[in-house]
Amino acid sequence: IFNSIWKKIDVSERAKLLRSLGHILHARKTEFATIITNEMGKPIRESLAEVEKCSWVCEYFADNGPKFLEHEELNTDAKSSYVRFDPLGVIGCIMPWNFPFWQALRFCLPAMLAGNTVVLKHSSVCPLSGNTLQHVIEEAGFPKGVFRHLVGNYKVGEALAQAPVDAVSITGSTRAGKRVAEIASQNLHKFILELGGSDPFVVLKDADIDKAAEVGVASRFLNNGQSCIAAKRLIVSESVYDLFLSMIKEKLSEKTMGDPMDDFDMGPMVSIEARDEVHHQVMQSIQTGAELVLGGEIPQGVGAYYPITLLAGVTPNMVAFDEEIFGPVFSVIKANDEAHAIDLANQTEFGLGASIFTADLSKGEAIAINKLNAGSCFVNDFVKSDPRLPFGGIKESGFGRELALQGMMEFVNIKTVVVKSG
Repeated sequence: IFNSIWKKIDVSERAKLLRSLGHILHARKTEFATIITNEMGKPIRESLAEVEKCSWVCEYFADNGPKFLEHEELNTDAKSSYVRFDPLGVIGCIMPWNFPFWQALRFCLPAMLAGNTVVLKHSSVCPLSGNTLQHVIEEAGFPKGVFRHLVGNYKVGEALAQAPVDAVSITGSTRAGKRVAEIASQNLHKFILELGGSDPFVVLKDADIDKAAEVGVASRFLNNGQSCIAAKRLIVSESVYDLFLSMIKEKLSEKTMGDPMDDFDMGPMVSIEARDEVHHQVMQSIQTGAELVLGGEIPQGVGAYYPITLLAGVTPNMVAFDEEIFGPVFSVIKANDEAHAIDLANQTEFGLGASIFTADLSKGEAIAINKLNAGSCFVNDFVKSDPRLPFGGIKESGFGRELALQGMMEFVNIKTVVVKSG
């Protein structure tokens, strides 16, 4: 399908198909959001927002992708010199369960618009989301075979990385990413890794503490706490530490947990196993000195529910500081001063995102530029993905980018063409 049909279709026609897909996603968002919530447990309103965001990314690349792919003329001594952006071919992708529609579409839409075809191995947790994506993409008018979904466990993912594809993209754990990179590199397949994170959320003494607490709760609480870019380490200057802790405790105490199809703030985690792993990490942290302020007890009853948990007095060498906790756990860390806060923020093997809160915007921007080691740095806001902004990390959080111009360029052949007079 790549050689015979898809790469020959003009990019303007591909853009029309993206726009059609965006319209379908918007029109049937309740249907698709229900699938997401039933498969992975997030509140239905968050699933609705995820589908709307997918509609937005369709519109963004339909509007901007053709411009990104235009030939770039260069001035040399030749009669003509230019750069083309041609598709690579077949792209394999291995995607996670936490944002079942968004994670897959944010990768594959720019890749397909550029003329590539895609084979998705979605998480075994959300096979219906993967199948639905294939059906709706074909319904939008994409030829059959441009996007294909494979159902299976990690062995199917390993087989896809070994297959004769032209590149591989994975979003998942650092361990899974390293395994895919190991396999793909044996065949010199290009690979993009968007992996885990333990994002710092730094609150300096001059910050608006109420706003910082509110944004910190929103960041960590999103997706039942199961987000790679959540504010996992809340690092607070000593002079405002007690005030911040009391504010965040008050805000968390107001949150509710229950049936994600009903009007609750948080639903169950993705599985019993995931919940038990989070609880084990919390208990390890308490045993090594962290203070349990809220939560920390598995509720009785059916379901993979874990309460909002607030840990204070977290320090380096505790699990809550050193590891990624993929659940609704808030780890609050006291910093002696600004320099110490920045040192703590960078004291991690990860490098996905980072936030800094301060009333001095110039100082905050300078810290984001010069001192925080991460792929995305936000001042007075939490880290989020946006079609207009490149997204990805450094260190154990992977490499390469998704979204925006930079994400589209990951899966094209940047081809130089030079024509000289005979």
